[in-house]
Amino acid sequence: MVRSVLCADVTSQVRLTDLRFLELHAHLTGSISRQTLHEIWLDKKAAGETDLEDPLAVIPEGKHDYDLVSFFPLFSKYIYALLTDEASIRHATTSVLQSFLQDGVVYLELRTTPRPTPSLSAEQYVAVLGSAISDFEASNPGLHTRLILSIDRRHDFETASSVLALATNPPASASSLVVGLDLCGDPAARPAGSISLFTPLFQKARAAGLGITLHFAEAETSASREELETLLSWRPHRLGHVIWEDAETKREIARRKDELCLELCLSCNVHAGMVKGGFEGHHFGEWRGVEGVKVSIGTDDVGIFGSPLSNEYRLVAQHFHLDRRQICALAWESIDHIFGGEEEKERLRRIMWT
Repeated sequence: MVRSVLCADVTSQVRLTDLRFLELHAHLTGSISRQTLHEIWLDKKAAGETDLEDPLAVIPEGKHDYDLVSFFPLFSKYIYALLTDEASIRHATTSVLQSFLQDGVVYLELRTTPRPTPSLSAEQYVAVLGSAISDFEASNPGLHTRLILSIDRRHDFETASSVLALATNPPASASSLVVGLDLCGDPAARPAGSISLFTPLFQKARAAGLGITLHFAEAETSASREELETLLSWRPHRLGHVIWEDAETKREIARRKDELCLELCLSCNVHAGMVKGGFEGHHFGEWRGVEGVKVSIGTDDVGIFGSPLSNEYRLVAQHFHLDRRQICALAWESIDHIFGGEEEKERLRRIMWT
């Protein structure tokens, strides 16, 4: 599908159906639709490979109000138990890519935590992802996808080290796709300065040329001054969520505005009760008022929270009164902060607007 944007076209009602988008904050397993999970479940049920309940019953259509307490068990106790072999992982990945493509996304950084399954090692898991992405791009060259591998806050040092090893030396099928290292997971794990356990790993990742993106201040427990100082010492390129910020935090991040881009996810934060005051109260409005701070809009987990990237931009336009020109400028901000390299940035500058 060919999409175009006339940035000079400022209308009273912002039309977003013809925009092209960059998605920099999307988790693979959280982006899988309920229908796709249902299809995987049907195959496994028919083969006698699962006794799990139907995903459409566990994660019913229309339910998006998962808070941080109910959110993480969906993955550890359920979704990961469905994605156990090459067929299920390939099916899920292809479906996720197709959904982003249909939504007008032309560049996607998909993040995932490498994990072994009963039939695959963590390395084989990444290899399957690389193969699925390459196969999809061969048939759909309009969407370029890159991988960010995630260290979970709950990891021990050995497990986290194995993620770094995969990021710096990925399997052949993913060798040109892995572009970054992420810190994610339950924000209640390793509070305050204890996250410094991972300092040498992120230092090595940056030295190896990987992009660094870190979840910060998703919850009050992970919003301490000690944690911010630790994370900033890793010299990240991007910070995700950044919800529980105080005046001092804002000043410190604003001081690094030439180095950092903030990944903000409206629907996830609102539906999960992570922010107060609904969409109008989302901290996007506060960060937008800080001169020079760059923002990238993301979906986080569209399969759970039900809002594709085009809708996230609609929400921004609606609740923060942005016209078409401002939406174009906001989408453009993301280009300089992708991890895909200069050649990819030039491609995006050529195709984003006509």
